[in-house]
Amino acid sequence: MRQLHEPALETLLRNGGKVVAGKHRVEDLVAVKLWQNPCWLSFRFNFLALQFNEPIYRLIEKEHGIPRPEFVVLYSLGLLDGLTASAICNSSGFPKNTISRAIQKLVDKNIIRREVDQADLRSFVLYITEEGRRIVDQAMQPMVEREKAMVSSLTPAEQLMLSELLAKVVVDSPNWPPMTNTEENEE
Repeated sequence: MRQLHEPALETLLRNGGKVVAGKHRVEDLVAVKLWQNPCWLSFRFNFLALQFNEPIYRLIEKEHGIPRPEFVVLYSLGLLDGLTASAICNSSGFPKNTISRAIQKLVDKNIIRREVDQADLRSFVLYITEEGRRIVDQAMQPMVEREKAMVSSLTPAEQLMLSELLAKVVVDSPNWPPMTNTEENEE
């Protein structure tokens, strides 16, 4: 395995047990995955996503009875009402069948509504209901709080830089080569 450059932070995490402001060091395996991992980017993304997604989606399901795929649809409509299922799939990474099932369950619960797209009568457009808006609004506070906690070790300038760098990676994603023939056939 290729040894990546070990920055001063990695040395602090390994040696002190505690770092700035009494924060505990990371576990040994996490340190190895951070600094001695040829797939360092995917590890960091996955680790952070799981630290956010697991507790948040567990809380949303407990409080509102809405599993993750359904909330992904609801959250998307909370951000931008009047979307198609394809738009939600493209922005979330969930497969079409998962999103279709989630949409049907939300329609059945009167949390969203589906209308024929007047621009393309073969398609449907999705809208959030008042009940859906209430759920999104209630779920937003713990989501924002969790995200703030996750970036609390960064200065405001570092948070902005991180946001801009990650946005740049996301914006470039259509230029990445497909991984399998399956991805090529979905276009």
